[in-house]
Amino acid sequence: MPLPAALEGKLRLPVIGAPLFIVSGPELVIAQCKAGIIGSFPALNARPQSMLDEWLTRISGELAAYSKANPDLPVAPYAVNQIAHASNDRLMDDMKTCVKHKVPIIITSLRPPAQIVQAVHSYGGLVFHDVINVRHAKKAIDQGVDGVITVCAGAGGHAGTTSPFALVKEVREIFDGTIILAGSMSRGNDALAAQAMGADLAYFGTRFIATEEANAPAGYKQMIVESKSVDIVYSSLFTGVHGSYLRGSIEAAGMDPDNLPVADKDAMNFGSGGSSKAKAWKDIWGAGQGIGSMHDIPSVNDLVMRLEAEYRQAARALAVD
Repeated sequence: MPLPAALEGKLRLPVIGAPLFIVSGPELVIAQCKAGIIGSFPALNARPQSMLDEWLTRISGELAAYSKANPDLPVAPYAVNQIAHASNDRLMDDMKTCVKHKVPIIITSLRPPAQIVQAVHSYGGLVFHDVINVRHAKKAIDQGVDGVITVCAGAGGHAGTTSPFALVKEVREIFDGTIILAGSMSRGNDALAAQAMGADLAYFGTRFIATEEANAPAGYKQMIVESKSVDIVYSSLFTGVHGSYLRGSIEAAGMDPDNLPVADKDAMNFGSGGSSKAKAWKDIWGAGQGIGSMHDIPSVNDLVMRLEAEYRQAARALAVD
């Protein structure tokens, strides 16, 4: 599937920097877009709500100025993540602000985004919706989304349990739009592998937490660098929905990561958390299983240049007649 016209010629790599709760802010997003990959952030990161307008003004202004000063470089569009859930009482106000700024890409999570799709398409924007199974994908496709983000086993945050080999193929059978693959990706050759499986774009989250521009505590970044895939704990306790978290942060909160209770899904609330006093993502740090190959905390630009070199090298190595 070709990329949407809005993305043609604007990407150095077929990569989206996933929206990271608390961690993604203007500094990270601007650095990602300047480096040639799509940067994104959750609207809820801008607090109070009025700050969202300030962030969007800054991001769009700095990217426009950089693009004008560097006409030969790919400058990627940015995206805003909207949590379509009853507990998000800011959703309508945040969407009005996004429509005002004509945000190029809206990434929706949880509920099918019919109203959001209509609003974004009114000015020519794109809507990508994240899913963990085919049932959710079908609902989103029926709502007219432009892209489906398949959040597979090993991804950070609210990850699914399905193999990417299974989920990407099943979604492709019912959808000719853009497919974005998420789950354990940390190197440039992972983006190439995602394309080989039938996805159009790769979704990198955890790798960008351990960067200079990320709004994450130094201890969080260092824990990612020092951890391995065995240190990822999959639990529903902290938000009511299963997610992937760093074992060390759970232990630091005084809990046994091997004996966590199961939370009621109805307890999910993005304002107060799930069934634990320790809050995701402030106290309990999210991460995906790809952390075992993350060994440093570079700038975003240096990281993207490295990813590009890995991507090109893998493509050359796999070239066949």
